[in-house]
Amino acid sequence: MKYLQNKRIALTASRKTEEMQELIKKQGGESRVRSMQGTVIEDSAVIKKLIFDSLDVTIDWFIFTTGIGIETFLQHADELGVKDKFVDKLRKTNVAVRGYKAVAVLNKEQVPFELVSDDGTTKQLLQKLESYSFKGKKVVVQLYGIRSPELELFFREQQAELTIWLPYHHHAPNQDIADQLLNELLEEECYDAICFTSALQVKALFACAKARGLEQALISCLETAVLATAVGKVTAEALTESGVSRVLFPEKERMGAMVIHLGKYIDQRR
Repeated sequence: MKYLQNKRIALTASRKTEEMQELIKKQGGESRVRSMQGTVIEDSAVIKKLIFDSLDVTIDWFIFTTGIGIETFLQHADELGVKDKFVDKLRKTNVAVRGYKAVAVLNKEQVPFELVSDDGTTKQLLQKLESYSFKGKKVVVQLYGIRSPELELFFREQQAELTIWLPYHHHAPNQDIADQLLNELLEEECYDAICFTSALQVKALFACAKARGLEQALISCLETAVLATAVGKVTAEALTESGVSRVLFPEKERMGAMVIHLGKYIDQRR
């Protein structure tokens, strides 16, 4: 059955788009790629400085939010010849972690952790952190590409001494493409759904809308005319944090599963 018959889908990914387009086509739908991923660039100089700075100061908590972020620090620590010392630092410090990928990296290095956000969301991580007191504590939060207003606000309100680790920098997507997608969405006749495969894509689109004074118009569009679809819980969370309450995502975090889930949902609503 062609669940997406005559449906038009926007894809904001930058990779595996051909596979997604082919799957949408097999389901009877049409799609356009409007990549919002941008470019994420590693900052080696910053990483090395953060590693060295961390070895000789007191840190009460490490908050790790991505597996690739932890791997990057471990790799650079190894290249600097201080991996054993760095890992020992982690083992002697309270650690909170978000998501199974980050957990896997810590387990590989035999680094214990105090708490984990099992579903990979910042919301659950914050719920678990609320059980602890961070007043006057020195806290390091590792992020990926972009900052997290939710985490930073939490630790400011807790009166913690907060340090942000950003091993990667996110460069915004092509402005013309961002404007094109935003214009198409607000026409409300170009698309039936839009598929996001990362939180970066969500935040980039909303940053474009905010800069043009169209943030509320975009939220209204996604609440009524165009169905926002995410590859998994973390990407869906970025949408809800941006003000979108109508968000669809599959149980299994895979691009193919997202397309199939979207098709079945639309078919059920016919």
